[in-house]
Amino acid sequence: MDAENTLIGKRAVDGAGPGTADDRARAGQATITPGYMSGFGNSFETEALVGALPIGRNSPQRLPYGLYAEQLSGSPFTAPQATNQRSWLYRIRPSVKHSGRFRRVDRGLIRTAPAAREESGLPIGQMRWNPVPIPETENRTFLTGLRTMTTAGDSDTQVGMAAHVAVVTRSMEDEYFFNADGEMLVVAQLGRLRFCTEFGVLEVAPGEIAVIPRGVVHRVELVSGPARAYVCENYGGAFTLPDRGPIGANCLANPRDFLTPVAAYEDIERPSTLYVKWGGELHACEIGQSPLDVVAWHGNYAPYKYDLRRFSPVNAVLFDHPDPSIFTVLTAPSETPGTANVDFVIFPDRWAVAEDTFRPPWYHRNLMSEFMGLVYGVYDAREEGFVPGGMSLHNQMLPHGPDAGVFEKASTAPLKPVKMEGTLAFMFETRFPQRMTRYAAEGGLLQEDYASCWQGLRKHFDPGAPQGRG
Repeated sequence: MDAENTLIGKRAVDGAGPGTADDRARAGQATITPGYMSGFGNSFETEALVGALPIGRNSPQRLPYGLYAEQLSGSPFTAPQATNQRSWLYRIRPSVKHSGRFRRVDRGLIRTAPAAREESGLPIGQMRWNPVPIPETENRTFLTGLRTMTTAGDSDTQVGMAAHVAVVTRSMEDEYFFNADGEMLVVAQLGRLRFCTEFGVLEVAPGEIAVIPRGVVHRVELVSGPARAYVCENYGGAFTLPDRGPIGANCLANPRDFLTPVAAYEDIERPSTLYVKWGGELHACEIGQSPLDVVAWHGNYAPYKYDLRRFSPVNAVLFDHPDPSIFTVLTAPSETPGTANVDFVIFPDRWAVAEDTFRPPWYHRNLMSEFMGLVYGVYDAREEGFVPGGMSLHNQMLPHGPDAGVFEKASTAPLKPVKMEGTLAFMFETRFPQRMTRYAAEGGLLQEDYASCWQGLRKHFDPGAPQGRG
């Protein structure tokens, strides 16, 4: 095969996903249609060339097609079976050949806990930001377009998280990246992104998410036009599905709707750069080929995607609110049962039907700190100021809830069934306080008057005139 061409094939052993023998390089870079395998946390096996995957063993003396065997571990070898994550990769070169003498490079606006702790001198308070604008003249890849808004915990001790926004105006070309500090949950908000990974290819559009595990090498491309996405960098244990408890076996995020890519590989001989986020710093080295050269793989440690519109909400059918935890899509647990390192929670389309109930989110203070974003539509607790692409932060124990106008309307509205449509908000919620970066505090996006949305809340108390129903 011509060394300057890329042939990408893929075939799931179970037959999922079409073959792609006709996919060819264009200008040395392949354009492909992703194929997927269904299920969350499954042990998958997939090969891009027939017979590339060894059967009945992981590391035979000699592999088909002259491949190398390599294991990628996402957990310690001795982790319990339920949390043990690893995959075997069968690749053209071992990853030691996709490495070189690293040099530290400018990390741009990327920050990692606890380094951002002293960056902002702003006092505590409820915070809200306008969307990060898409630059018209700057070329920003997914990596150079990352802007960290908040950090929490400590990446070195593998606890906490960071909330970023990525603004992307250029595909990565002969550039590859992996994050050793944490896994990345990417919430597409504007435009489409293609993640070309060691395991295969994922594409996400607004309303979808991609999760790239810690250490997985990938390249991010634009599909059509600029893109913007929210990114949760999870320093702790991997995201998993929450226990449903009394809800039972169904609803919320169903395992069958999570999609993992079938094997796809690149055989490119061309100078390239590998970037690594490690210990809060960004490092780079020069390599002579694409590191996305995995021809077959099997295991349970792999990237995946999910369409948030397939989330099946559970809500009140008579009166009052269940806790917002019923909207949890994914959770990264901590060592304390029931207390998440990070929860990923969404507020999607749903019916509001509860009788004699104040239907918007109630006023509350919370042990968890909440970073919120709006993918599209209108969030029901806000009249204005919180727009698609925008963000808010309600830190530990700081009160928050509906705007004054929302409270007045919801207190007097007819309680007929109402369907909330065309809306998708989310939260990155963590047990740690979230510290603002200098960019978040001084980047010109902070809405200084956000807290004024509650100033119009009037005193209704009248001890001589009982109202409402108990």
